[in-house]
Amino acid sequence: MNRWKWIAVAAVLLGATLVVVLTRAPVDSPAAVHASTEPVRVVLPGRPGESARVTDSDQVQAPDGSAYNSVDVTFVQMMIAHHEQAIEMAGLAASRAGNAGIRALAGRISAAQKPEIDVLRSWLRDRGKPDSDPGHDHAGMPGMQTPAAISALTAARGADFDRRFATMMIAHHRGAQQMSGDLLRSGVDERLSEMANEMAVEQGSEINRLNDLGVV
Repeated sequence: MNRWKWIAVAAVLLGATLVVVLTRAPVDSPAAVHASTEPVRVVLPGRPGESARVTDSDQVQAPDGSAYNSVDVTFVQMMIAHHEQAIEMAGLAASRAGNAGIRALAGRISAAQKPEIDVLRSWLRDRGKPDSDPGHDHAGMPGMQTPAAISALTAARGADFDRRFATMMIAHHRGAQQMSGDLLRSGVDERLSEMANEMAVEQGSEINRLNDLGVV
């Protein structure tokens, strides 16, 4: 997919008959000096069965030479907050869950997502980007649980906790899969796309485990 995207973007820049809308590039980090002074928004045709999409052509380079764009940056910043909520939920299970499978899976979630947060923060730091953007609506991210739902989960015990936890975490994981899919369609950092794909696969496996527990 990444190779296809590179070919499509190159075709646009070489004058293929695609729709091009001029915009102005923000220069907000040292890495941005590598970008064109007038990056564009381009419409790329979808693969068979997919719609066309608009993406950024303002690909910039990290110190290691890898390319990234604003879609990559937004994904990383928002996935940090998304992971943090999953870890918060998982941390409640040890003292509240009645089902041993819930406790085990919660431990697995924490063990997997804490190191991923470290990797994501390192990715941003290497590119001179902050961990979060005040303009992002974290509450509106796919799968994010409301403060009221988190409070109810915190107050629950035993079978009630198990049911709430499984229902909420399944929705949370599906949201992360959606975010990963958005990145795979429009991001350009190949290693980040690989990580997002691995996240989506792993969280799909955890959704199956939660369903198999039969608590919802």
